[in-house]
Parts: sequence; structure tokens; C-alpha cells
Amino acid sequence: MKHKTSKIVITSVLLSLSHYAAAEDCFGIALAGENDCATSLNSCAGHSLEDAQADAYIDLPSQPLKPPTTT
Repeated sequence: MKHKTSKIVITSVLLSLSHYAAAEDCFGIALAGENDCATSLNSCAGHSLEDAQADAYIDLPSQPLKPPTTT
């Protein structure tokens, strides 16, 4: 059981890292309180003071999302 738990933890870590590798910092579009990192006015994620604050960003996928196809 211990070995299985280790595999799950390692897989989770790798998947979370792959998310950040495929993300792009998009500045000036985050809503107030929805930023992903510190800004010049605050020291923590989720603390931006206004919508579209120039130095606040959110991580978005670097590849455009494709709409689901229907057949």
C-alpha cells in the first residue's frame, strides 16, 4: 500500500508541474482578488486590489483551448 501511495503522490506532483510548464503569465486581465502571484502593491496571490491591475497576472494555458467537437 505504501508503494501505491508513493506512485500517486509522484504522479500528482508531475501533473501539477506540467500545468505550470504549459501556462503563460497574462498580465492586466485578472479580476480583483484573482491574481496568481504577488504584485508591487501586495505580497500574495489573490490579493490584487482592482480589476485589470497592470502588474497582476493569471496563468492561462499557452495553447488556445479548442471547443469540443460534435459528430
